[in-house]
Amino acid sequence: MTGFEGTKYPEPEELLERCLQEQRSLVSGFKGDERCDPKLWEESRHPNQVAISLSGEPTLYPHLGEFIALCKRKGMTTFLVTNGSVPKALANLSSLPSQLYVTVAAPNEELFKRVCVPQFDGAWENLMETLELLPSLSTRTVIRHTLVRDWNLGWEDEYARLDEIASPTFIEPKGYVFVGDSRTRMTIENMPSHSSVVEFSRRIADRLSLEILAEREDSRVTLIGKKGSKLKIVE
Repeated sequence: MTGFEGTKYPEPEELLERCLQEQRSLVSGFKGDERCDPKLWEESRHPNQVAISLSGEPTLYPHLGEFIALCKRKGMTTFLVTNGSVPKALANLSSLPSQLYVTVAAPNEELFKRVCVPQFDGAWENLMETLELLPSLSTRTVIRHTLVRDWNLGWEDEYARLDEIASPTFIEPKGYVFVGDSRTRMTIENMPSHSSVVEFSRRIADRLSLEILAEREDSRVTLIGKKGSKLKIVE
């Protein structure tokens, strides 16, 4: 599955140009604000980092590999975020992103169905196939655990077993934020505290002989990896 039959998709060049146009439109109004640094404003009109995420599942886009290659030719760093539902698309990418995030928001199939509410059969099996694929991909990989209080926070042994299968460059536990469509199923009380995210991270790191390399309290997020790992991407 790499798309929907009959759907017309934009070519990579068109898609990237439209994204750049939207970025320039988004920041256009800041130029007239006296608090705006002209140098930073001009820099914002020429982004060099592309996050391929947040608008549906990006691996369904049939020209994803070509789009990533185009971004690289233009000197852009690419971050691909996937839910792991289309492992074949990842395995067949003609060009890999600078960094690949896979969201693992549940420690087992039962919780996966409750938290993620998959729209098709076999979603958990596909995610497992994606985790098994990750060690063979020659790029930086990250497992992101989005943690929801009273839903999927805990089960460190099971999460660690999944992380061990994926053998990612980094693990990123992050607290759930009460925004978007999730508000129809959850409440603001389901946002975990930063301290609980840190404690979860310590337990995961201990089980995998890793370390907490960084944390950001206002985002309720930590970064787990091997001691001495380079955090900055150099391509």
